Amino acid sequence: MKTIRWGIIGCGTVTEHKSGPAFQQVEQSSLTAVMRRDGEKAKDYAERHGVPRWYDRAEDLIMDEEVDAVYIATPPSSHMKYTKMAAEAGKPVYVEKPMARNAEECRTMIEACDKNDVPLFVAYYRRSLPRFLKVKELIGKGRIGDVRFAAIQHTKKPVSKQEDGTWPWRVLPEESGGGLLYDVGSHTLDLFDFLLGPLTEIKGAAHNFDDAYPAEDTVRGSWKFENGAVGTGVWNFSSYRNGDTNRIVGTRGEIIFSTFGDESVKLVTGSGEESFYIEHPAHIQYYHIQSIVNELLGRGTCPSTGKSALRTNRVMEELVENYYFS
Repeated sequence: MKTIRWGIIGCGTVTEHKSGPAFQQVEQSSLTAVMRRDGEKAKDYAERHGVPRWYDRAEDLIMDEEVDAVYIATPPSSHMKYTKMAAEAGKPVYVEKPMARNAEECRTMIEACDKNDVPLFVAYYRRSLPRFLKVKELIGKGRIGDVRFAAIQHTKKPVSKQEDGTWPWRVLPEESGGGLLYDVGSHTLDLFDFLLGPLTEIKGAAHNFDDAYPAEDTVRGSWKFENGAVGTGVWNFSSYRNGDTNRIVGTRGEIIFSTFGDESVKLVTGSGEESFYIEHPAHIQYYHIQSIVNELLGRGTCPSTGKSALRTNRVMEELVENYYFS
């Protein structure tokens, strides 16, 4: 029985709890090496998490013969570079979301992995979480009938500057590709792609009401799903509160749930209301990483690939097109 030995490029905040420990807990998976440009921080991470080796150069981690697969957890501006390096070394790639800053970079990453015959996975891990698999099950079993429309509403308090007076990379388009739509809004857009199929006929507009940082802070949009249902979304990242609500409405009822909150999934039909509370794992990427390991070992498939994540990047580009490309 083989164990997939992982190396992490960019062992920052997201890897502390959401993903890093899961590589060590998933069946037939281990975390062999980590890399960060600040070697002392890489060393500290390795010591705290019981990782055998650490590096301060991505090239060294990728070429480590005891690293079988590479997880890229850096800001999106370097995803394409490191994906190409790992692919050329013949190593499977798992990259954080958003997949890249734009669709063209996504296509380059897919081509590099295809050329070198290695798989490319993306961290849209909500596709693997039991809570959202329940939503998909309810739709698939016809509990709300034929889906007619879906709606997203997401608000978030304004982003603050960092201690050094600079804005975080998440609101710097040259680093992230856009604003918080790319960083957090992408999760819901990708989830809807998973639940209802690819989004088409996208129309949208982006605005910067607070004019605090370079990226947009508010986005609105509409689209159709491949099955003919329609969808709308509003994202406001300069709000008085954090919260998000998704509704999927059909001919017999509706499903109401949150992408980021801890609320129960609610099913409302003419005969009443049902709630389903399904707890997330302690390390939220656990099930997703397990699906990747399963695929690498030839016993399953991961639901989030470079090709599916490219679709989400395309949708975001069309939603913010007026802000960046007009």
